[in-house]
Amino acid sequence: MSLPPKPRIEPEADIHSLLEVRWSPRAFTDEEISPQTLRPLFEAARWSASCFNAQPWNFIETRRGAEAFDRLLDCLTPNNQSWAKNAALLVLAIARLNFENGKPNRHAYYDLGQSVAQLTLEATAAGLGVHQMAGFDAARARERFQIPEGYDPVSTIAIGFPGQPERLPDKLQERELAPRERSPQRAFLFAEQWGVASPLTEDPRPKS
Repeated sequence: MSLPPKPRIEPEADIHSLLEVRWSPRAFTDEEISPQTLRPLFEAARWSASCFNAQPWNFIETRRGAEAFDRLLDCLTPNNQSWAKNAALLVLAIARLNFENGKPNRHAYYDLGQSVAQLTLEATAAGLGVHQMAGFDAARARERFQIPEGYDPVSTIAIGFPGQPERLPDKLQERELAPRERSPQRAFLFAEQWGVASPLTEDPRPKS
């Protein structure tokens, strides 16, 4: 099983197929995910790089049908609730804000993002869809899951086997089928100083 193809622009360079096919679905099937399939996702997160190897990430995983799943679902915006309720798993991603010596770790959010990126690629390799959400009430999540001071709920992640767009509310079906879009490299990759496009942004591949 794999993610259904999604219309997209062509990459400006040859990249790994997992990166090409990965996208963020909202439609999921009713199929449950076995622990044997889920465990490697968090192992991939575990092996992520981090500043001073602080590994400032924590996750709370909740399975559809469990009371904790409903608690986390209730922290989402109504728009996200409308489709995330069908995911097999909802995960709360949390950043630990200080090093063990008590000093602030200003890279904690960056490192949490890296670990979730690795989790996402491992999930893609397993044929799972992953959709990360900023649309949730962090204060409510902190209260509902008793998250201590010094830890910040950053995002919620829906994970499941990808389903058909027809399962979505009408207003979301169009977004599900819309092409993937990315800014060109020249918009963000500079050489030697700000605003000067890098020569690397020029695609050397022959035009077809």
